[in-house]
Amino acid sequence: MKMKRILSQSFIILSALSILSVSVMAFDDPQSVMDLVQVSLTNNDAYSSIRGVYGGAGFAIAISLVYSFRKHTENALAFLMMLWGFYAVSRLITIFKDGPLGDFGNLWIKTESMLFLVACLLYAWNRWPDKTTVQLS
Repeated sequence: MKMKRILSQSFIILSALSILSVSVMAFDDPQSVMDLVQVSLTNNDAYSSIRGVYGGAGFAIAISLVYSFRKHTENALAFLMMLWGFYAVSRLITIFKDGPLGDFGNLWIKTESMLFLVACLLYAWNRWPDKTTVQLS
């Protein structure tokens, strides 16, 4: 039971830190985020949009995960299933609608798919009753 808790909470914190790292990068230098996909930001509205989506929203997600990782572990894992799963689905949609991904997209669809699977497994494991739990009817 302790191993389940440690692995689940570690995964939640690792996810929060990865999202937070992009968020901090976006707040500091939005162009550095867009350089990852070879896109130039050409005006202040573009800078502010990247700061808002990758910076502000990412920061809110990271804070929510840190807040939930202890007392609401299952909820945090369910949220991460959706987050990583929809990231991967977004890339699949791009493949079907627009064609093959480049190196960046291919790396991240694999990474997000793996993170989705880990979240699913940890969520299922957390929902699985412990052997020491006695059910009274």
